[in-house]
Amino acid sequence: MLLPKKQKYRKTFRGRSALKGKAQRGNSLSFGAYGLKAINANEITSRQIESARRAITHHVKRGGTIWIRVFPHTPLTKKPAEVRMGSGKGAVDHYVCRVRPGAILFEMDGVTEEIAREAMRLAGHKLPLKTKFVTSAIL
Repeated sequence: MLLPKKQKYRKTFRGRSALKGKAQRGNSLSFGAYGLKAINANEITSRQIESARRAITHHVKRGGTIWIRVFPHTPLTKKPAEVRMGSGKGAVDHYVCRVRPGAILFEMDGVTEEIAREAMRLAGHKLPLKTKFVTSAIL
């Protein structure tokens, strides 16, 4: 699973405006001919990214090249079950990537469009947001 090697601060503030607006960067294909684009905003965990990556890899039978364009930098904390309120913030539980609409999540090259479309469809089912298949001709 993806997680940062090092961070300046172990726990971050929640931040309410991180998911507002459209993606300003990472909203066009940079590496491959096909991509998976986010339609709405949400947080994607490192487990969900890994699950989607495995779905793509399994469908293309290790053919072609895959690029993951998102990385879970943001730590989310959680207090243990049945613990009273107060006594500080909980420990870091997992890492998420905050995705805005229009961001490219995965890119692929070296396979036919039919295989890429089906692989991206399978990956989209693993993610908690609506996605769209895009090609370099569309963008």
